[in-house]
Amino acid sequence: MQMTRRLLDDGAAAAVEFALVVPFLLLILFGIVEFGRVYNAQIALSASAREAARVMAVTEDPIAAVDAAIDGAPSLSPALEPSQVAITPASCGPGVNVAVDITYPMSLLPIVGGFEIDVSGRGVMRCGG
Repeated sequence: MQMTRRLLDDGAAAAVEFALVVPFLLLILFGIVEFGRVYNAQIALSASAREAARVMAVTEDPIAAVDAAIDGAPSLSPALEPSQVAITPASCGPGVNVAVDITYPMSLLPIVGGFEIDVSGRGVMRCGG
């Protein structure tokens, strides 16, 4: 009888400990998932900025470069907007470096914090002339 009672008490203690630990484990799990989402967005933005810098260096057309930046990051939701893409300098001459900076506001899940952070990507390329 005492052995059965001791096993029941151990089960109740384990249930209480589990209930105390689960919120922290879930917070860590969602933190890892959010880090992966933000890292994926940053990689997509960097690749998109490099593609836009390449288009600007070759064609010297800022509109085509912005379109290339938007098309270069299809995994972002919501999609990039032209106002989030900055090209400096606006014209591209031989031997000049053109830089494309993209800033993308990304909202985090409410369980992790629910706030918004800016993720950015940058691409630089020398104009061909």
